Amino acid sequence: MPDHPADPYREAIDKFVLLCGEMATSWGINKTMAQIHALLYAETRPLDTDTIMNKLDISRGNANMNLRNLIQWNLIHKVHFKGQRKDYYTAEKDLWNIVSILISERQQREIAPIRENLQELCKKYDEESLETEEAREFKERIENFIEFLEMFERFTAALLPYINKKNLKFLKQLVKMAEAHQSFSKKQDKTSKPEPETDE
Repeated sequence: MPDHPADPYREAIDKFVLLCGEMATSWGINKTMAQIHALLYAETRPLDTDTIMNKLDISRGNANMNLRNLIQWNLIHKVHFKGQRKDYYTAEKDLWNIVSILISERQQREIAPIRENLQELCKKYDEESLETEEAREFKERIENFIEFLEMFERFTAALLPYINKKNLKFLKQLVKMAEAHQSFSKKQDKTSKPEPETDE
């Protein structure tokens, strides 16, 4: 990515794009896909494919593949200008919508398939195949995993409407409740611990 030392604004955009790419790899998201989205999110005006390729120093094939993925995720949109043959792209700028899309897509593409595969795995076990203690314990661990994933899906499904409605007040109250519960649990743990014995 070219540097723009004489232009603090351009330099800030470059750093923002690099940062988003680095964060994306920690979340299991394609780095180039995240950088393209970050670039289009940061830019006020829509960009064409050639400009995106030049700014990120990526190939046309790489750019086209990730642009298609971002369109499928509804994170970016094509923009057509009269008299222009090129396709231009702009990103969804509403952060609430972006968060909602990311949660929904990752749940649909990653969490749900894992849960479904684990459920199929459990179905293969019948009573005859659980003769050993190890086999029964393994199935129990898988069932616990499935239960956690189901609870995670229910949690996100319950949370998404508040994100879609941009209900920051409710989300703040939810966070405060969780923090208060965590603080209370820590205090209980401290009071329940026995005092260390001292030598007299």
